[in-house]
Amino acid sequence: MIDYKMIGARIRAIRNARKMTQEQLAEAVGVGVTHISHIETGNSIPSLQVVINIINALNCSADELLFMDVQKASPEINGWLTELVADCSQEERKLISDMVIALKASLRRLKTFEL
Repeated sequence: MIDYKMIGARIRAIRNARKMTQEQLAEAVGVGVTHISHIETGNSIPSLQVVINIINALNCSADELLFMDVQKASPEINGWLTELVADCSQEERKLISDMVIALKASLRRLKTFEL
């Protein structure tokens, strides 16, 4: 079941981390301020196009915005990671991602070497 209140809360959190007002987001998305307010409170279900426009306006990823219970992922870790990088720029997220990938590869090489 989709939790629109949680998605709305994520939109608000990311918008606030980007230091955007509802007015600025509404203008960037092409909808009214009231619609953004209703989306953030979970009182309105946005169309897919509006969700895509919000993702682009907030410069975030779809999984960061829409993360729901995925069978193969750990929600606690993913939620924590999402919160950790929510206020990072795209460049900072790329750097963090590259560092994690490199560290993971190094750890796996060490593990293979130990065997």
